[in-house]
Amino acid sequence: MKMKYCLIACFSILFSIQQNIAQVIEDDNLVQFSGMVLDGADAELVPIPYVNILVKGKSRGTYSDFNGFFSIVVEKGDEIEFSAIGYTTIQFIIPDTLTDNRYSLVQLMSRDAINLPETVVFPWPSREHFKLEFLAMDVSSQMQAKASNNMAQESLEKMRNDVPNDPKENANYYLRQQAREFYYIGQQPPMNIYNPIAWKQFFDAWKRGDFKKKKK
Repeated sequence: MKMKYCLIACFSILFSIQQNIAQVIEDDNLVQFSGMVLDGADAELVPIPYVNILVKGKSRGTYSDFNGFFSIVVEKGDEIEFSAIGYTTIQFIIPDTLTDNRYSLVQLMSRDAINLPETVVFPWPSREHFKLEFLAMDVSSQMQAKASNNMAQESLEKMRNDVPNDPKENANYYLRQQAREFYYIGQQPPMNIYNPIAWKQFFDAWKRGDFKKKKK
């Protein structure tokens, strides 16, 4: 019985030693892989946030944080894939000759411009359907009267006065006003009292009755 217990104890010790050796070999193959992902398109290196970092063939991965930093445990010889929207996908292989269990990398990514084709959305399936619908449209007298009222001079004048300027027109007006102030800086600006065109516009407005008090 003592011999039996001794054999069992020896086998247990040998099995434990074998497991420890395998674990040491496995741990020695692991690498703490960390680094930064930067945009290398310009001279100023800018961090790229939320880059997908995938260990190919092992369904494991991570992503870079807002500052472009990442850290993941990999094995020597693993192939790492860096991918992000708007950038070219890059593959990197962890060297299998590393003697340390840590490896750092600064990965530069180049921008990948994707030009999408122009898309025009029509309310009809095709141009042929549009032609058929347009030719078959029954333009009533009511629709003609509405179109004539919309194109009347009074309606167009009201639209010109009521519709606000777009940003480009506002910026142009502001720059012209500013340029005029700078042009007459340090001196008295000219008065329109000596401008014949302004006098003509005044007399035309007087004849049209623009200065009459309007009835409420």
